[in-house]
Amino acid sequence: MTRRSCLPIFALAAAILSCTGADAPPAPLDTKNEACRSCRMPVSDARLAAQLAAPGEEPKFFDDIGCLREFLKQGEPERTGTVAYVADHRTGAWVRAARAAYSRCPALETPMGYHVVAHVDDASRSQDPALRACAPVAAAEIFGPDGPPDGKKRS
Repeated sequence: MTRRSCLPIFALAAAILSCTGADAPPAPLDTKNEACRSCRMPVSDARLAAQLAAPGEEPKFFDDIGCLREFLKQGEPERTGTVAYVADHRTGAWVRAARAAYSRCPALETPMGYHVVAHVDDASRSQDPALRACAPVAAAEIFGPDGPPDGKKRS
């Protein structure tokens, strides 16, 4: 097979891979060694953490959902496939930030005082005993009308 005849095969393989929609999965958080990409504080409470994951890049961790918001407001260009994840406050599981259920909790201390926590859904939120005096808040109120990155290139 000549080099010229291989080019269409490579082009087809690249096209197939680009159509798979392979968004970056969440990375495990090492609370002993990760620092917030926004405020540089240690990311010590996995239930309040957030992250940006992009294909082929190291994850960017945040100690507070508000720090993720502030980082996104800086307007750094995002790669296609970048996904923002937040931790479910009750379970600690990573959830796509664009699909999470948020609560504002003035009485609940968060690392940087934004007082916002996330859950995978309303059912998880209602089962969280720490949220007695918390109010649901829309993702758009936290992240703006475009919301957090969810795997697609922003314009």
